[in-house]
Amino acid sequence: MIEMRAKVTSLDFAGLWSAVLALLLLSVLAVPPARAQGTDLPILFDARERLVRPDVSGVLRLRFLTTTDFPPFNFMDQSGRLSGFHIDLARAICEELGLEARCQVQALPYGQLTTALEAGQGEAVMAGIAVTPELRERFNFTRPYLLLPARFLLQADTVLPRQDAEALSGRKVGVVKDTAHEAMLRAFFPAAELVTFDSHEALMQGLKEKRVPAVFADALQLSFWMMSPAAAGCCRFLDGPFLSERHLGEGMTIMVGGQDGALTAALESALGALSKDGRLEEIYLRYFPAGLF
Repeated sequence: MIEMRAKVTSLDFAGLWSAVLALLLLSVLAVPPARAQGTDLPILFDARERLVRPDVSGVLRLRFLTTTDFPPFNFMDQSGRLSGFHIDLARAICEELGLEARCQVQALPYGQLTTALEAGQGEAVMAGIAVTPELRERFNFTRPYLLLPARFLLQADTVLPRQDAEALSGRKVGVVKDTAHEAMLRAFFPAAELVTFDSHEALMQGLKEKRVPAVFADALQLSFWMMSPAAAGCCRFLDGPFLSERHLGEGMTIMVGGQDGALTAALESALGALSKDGRLEEIYLRYFPAGLF
């Protein structure tokens, strides 16, 4: 089966799991963090728009299907409890819809999610599945509730004439080869001198060893690496965020089973309400303390 998650996030946290988990536990267990520069979420729901909410009183069960291996979105914490951004968001959606008593979250292997949804084992999937034409023929999707941008990460002691991406013209910028981020870097920043690496680990090592002054990659992956002991405080974000539906996909959405337009509309209205009153950003700040934007 094709790993469609990569089309949305291109993430592989195998080498960062311990650091990611430690940072997540600190951010979730601590007092809610103060708003920092760059943490504001893009507004994906217009505050003036009135989203129609179908009657959900007849919904007998609202089960969200997810996975356990996609931090910080869904993972098993140190006590063996299913945790993460998606878990908290699912609970907030259920609360907004008044369905707390009928709300469930079940974790399955990633490759089983679509077949389980089709088989009626759940009503919706929250697991970073990319929206594709083939999947749109089988399922409904809500609007995106989170976009995952690309960012430049720069050696902190690098002196630039200006603090934006234009300052990297003619300079070496590292990127993982044959990825969406390489294609995006070539398309939008042709004046940069691309240096390709075989893997994300090699890319980060190249940045830390100053073989390149900057790299271009997934902001989520970069943010956790930047805060990890491996980075040793070497680097900082430069400019951005940079978004491209063509290269990075539509963003995080909820996939709804059975072509259920009413449930999709209800979930979308709940996401809109959570976005407008700040609850979505509050959940976001629990799991993305460095900010993506």
